[in-house]
Order: sequence, then C-alpha cells, then structure tokens
Amino acid sequence: MASSKREQLISTAQGLFAREGYHATGIDRILAESGVAKMTLYKHFRSKDELILAVLERRGQATLDDLRQLRAVLPPREALLRSFDGLHAWIHQNDFCGCSFIHAAAEFHDHEHPIHRQAAAFKAAFAEHFRELLQALDIPQAQAKALAAQLQFLLEGALSMAHVQGAGDQALQAKAAAEVLLEAACA
Repeated sequence: MASSKREQLISTAQGLFAREGYHATGIDRILAESGVAKMTLYKHFRSKDELILAVLERRGQATLDDLRQLRAVLPPREALLRSFDGLHAWIHQNDFCGCSFIHAAAEFHDHEHPIHRQAAAFKAAFAEHFRELLQALDIPQAQAKALAAQLQFLLEGALSMAHVQGAGDQALQAKAAAEVLLEAACA
C-alpha cells in the first residue's frame, strides 16, 4: 500500500509538473489531486525537490527502457530511426507538453542543482543510446560520438519546435535529415 501511495504521488506530480511547471505546482495541489495525506508525502519525500527527482527518474528510466528494448529487437539503424518515430507519436498525444527534462533544466538553471544535473544526465544517456547504435553500425568511435550529438540535436530541435509550434511533422523531418546523415556516415 505504501509504495502505491508513493507511485500515486509521482504520477500525479508528473502530470502537474508537465502541464504547469515545477515551480508553479505546489505541494498542496499535488496532495489535493493525488488524495494523499501530507504526512504520507513527507514519509516518502523529504522535500518537493526529492519528489521532482523521483518524477524525472521514473520518466527517464521508462524512456531508456523503451530505447533498450528497441536496441534488443531491431537492427541498429532501424532502432535509431525508430527513436524519431517514437517522438512523432509522442508529440501527437493529447497530453504532450514538451520535454520534462528541458523544462527541469530551464527552471533549475544552476548547473550544479541536483535537478538540473539529473536532466543533463538523462540527455547524456540518450546521446549514449545513439552512440552505441552508431558503433554497432561499425562507425568509428570518434565519428559515432560526433554523429550521435548531431542526431540528438535533430531530435531535440524537433521536440522543441513541436512544443512551440504544435504537433506537426517535425519528428518526421528530423528523421529524414537523420537518414541523410546516416547515409553519409555509412558510405
């Protein structure tokens, strides 16, 4: 029962933080929407920052697990390009509110703040996903690292533009550019 209350808090907070922001969402609002008592909240999280870190950890782990699953069942090139398909599907969901990690880094702009560091660590892990797939395509390590960064720029740019412009073909356009980069790297 206790872990379900913890998960209920994380789930409620995740939705509120995505829609309204980290600083704008108060603990009382999270408690009211989750139906969890304040004492229970503080039993699981010593502070709002700890709750934010738990939300980011859960979101990041779910995304990285999905990426690992793609790598396990698909050839490297297809797994890489499916990342863009996944982005396309995500930005067309009704509850799309942009990237929780970008929002966290923006609201907690001090690079030494634990929340900013966690957001940066997730983005680094995503780049590592691309790098590992590129190396599986026999692209040399230095080139794979540079190309992984370029692919991430495409993905992050599409994500940001979808948030600003509304859902469109941003991810598919980024995927097309990614295919050009891959063709050039594998030639």
